[in-house]
Amino acid sequence: MANKPNDDNRVVDISSNTQVIKLYNKKGRALRIVALVLSIVLLISGVAAIGAYTYIVTHYKYEDDYSYNEDIKQEEKVEATYSGPAVDTSKVIYKNSELISHPNVLNIMLFGEDNNQGYKYGRTDTMILLSIDTVHRKLKLTSFQRDTYVYIPGYGYDRINASYTYGGAALSIKTIQSNFGIKIDRYAIVDFDSFKDIIDTLGGVEMELTQDEIDYINYQMYKNKQSNGNRTTITDPPGMVKLNGQEALWYARNRGLEKGEDGNEIGISGDDWDRTERQRKLLTKMVTDLKGASFSEIIEIVDTIGPKITSNLKVDEILKLATNALTYISYQIVQNYVPKEGLWYYNKPGDESWNIAGSVIMISDLEAQRVALAKFVYEDLIK
Repeated sequence: MANKPNDDNRVVDISSNTQVIKLYNKKGRALRIVALVLSIVLLISGVAAIGAYTYIVTHYKYEDDYSYNEDIKQEEKVEATYSGPAVDTSKVIYKNSELISHPNVLNIMLFGEDNNQGYKYGRTDTMILLSIDTVHRKLKLTSFQRDTYVYIPGYGYDRINASYTYGGAALSIKTIQSNFGIKIDRYAIVDFDSFKDIIDTLGGVEMELTQDEIDYINYQMYKNKQSNGNRTTITDPPGMVKLNGQEALWYARNRGLEKGEDGNEIGISGDDWDRTERQRKLLTKMVTDLKGASFSEIIEIVDTIGPKITSNLKVDEILKLATNALTYISYQIVQNYVPKEGLWYYNKPGDESWNIAGSVIMISDLEAQRVALAKFVYEDLIK
């Protein structure tokens, strides 16, 4: 466990509300109920650990891990082979003091974890950066493609999602910071069971589906014995379809299906770019739908999924975020992905990167990608 950070490593208070704690203590139970209602907004969008103070104290799974904000030591750098354009390895890594940040933008990494094998660190195919920009009044969602070939501190070059398997959220964030140069303030981890519980508690979520997407969900539900023996759980035609938690999870995990894969006879086109786009669409729809959630639904959500969420947001930070939750949900939601179109290519068999990680996404111009990400997250707040 890392030592307690200095003040400059703590998350920025973007609420600008210095009276929150005083009001909370003064108003008592009534204000705690209001805080609970406000807090659920960010809970659903993936930040997940937002809630009323009294609830958090007894249910919240807090991780005091700041290791990703420490400077990367020189001896941690290991020799690795890079098949892309010539790169000076000493310049690949950003140190903490070099990271871009701004007091009016809060960056929270959201991880969707699959850890049904019970390992210390599971797998994550969902790595989304939620940037709360209070200047431009935007919620910004940036997906990181899991097969992106990057430098992982202490391990060399590999797929970006391997960083989570090697060292959990802390190493994943250190990897993103090191390669892309922006500061990550906090993180939240949601496992698959929590995700399904959120959807089911809300009574499902309506998504616009193609026939291929319907076929994929039906196939996975049947193959994984989640359909009560029915080969077709979704009988609706293409268009707006209401999904339960398990169906929504398969929608979010859909990256296509080759004919013959796992013995299937259908074959569905798609790739990881499609999957990350679906994940962003689903988060956007869930935030939008939340405006119509009832108070009883909100209470049930908090009670059901609260114990399953892991984050390093502190209780006082959560309460302050909660007071502004309804404001944030009114923000425009914009989407992004890394690497950016035109700045990547797939490697080829025989490349050194192929020998290390197989087929991966190579970034052709790392500096241009860093600039593109910074411009999306901060816009005109940085030069």
